[in-house]
Amino acid sequence: MSLESIAAAVRMLVLDVDGVLSNGLLYYGNSGEEIKTFNIADGLGIKLLQSAGVEVAIITGRSSRIVERRAAELGIEELVQGREDKLVALRALADDKSVSLAEIAYMGDDLPDLGAIQAVGLGMTVADGDSYVREHADWVSQAGGGQGAVREACEYILQARGELNSLREAYHA
Repeated sequence: MSLESIAAAVRMLVLDVDGVLSNGLLYYGNSGEEIKTFNIADGLGIKLLQSAGVEVAIITGRSSRIVERRAAELGIEELVQGREDKLVALRALADDKSVSLAEIAYMGDDLPDLGAIQAVGLGMTVADGDSYVREHADWVSQAGGGQGAVREACEYILQARGELNSLREAYHA
């Protein structure tokens, strides 16, 4: 089965946060607050994917109100935080949503994501992800984490489903 046909069958995209949705850098203010940056293009990619009926979920090793806010802004209902055992969390999510692992794309960037990347139908990573993870992923973005990599992943899935052009054309005047 080709990678494109696997991508066309994706019903759910699961994302890591640090190094995927964000650039992986952690900023702390003087008062102890945590600051993360997110790429607006990634957000639109997620919205486009959701409009095509593909659910988007997040599994992250850290816990953050910032991630809760971003997930809410994007309409991501499945948010699993504080889980380093990403494969275990992914399997539980798949069971809960009645989605087979073969119908899931997972995008991570480092060793804690590797098991999940290998277990799903479409294992994805970012251009600046760990080199060992890149070797074992099915698909690698051209952009780095927090720099449009998620948008690329969303568009790849949408293109494989034959829906990208019509979704883009909806934005014409």
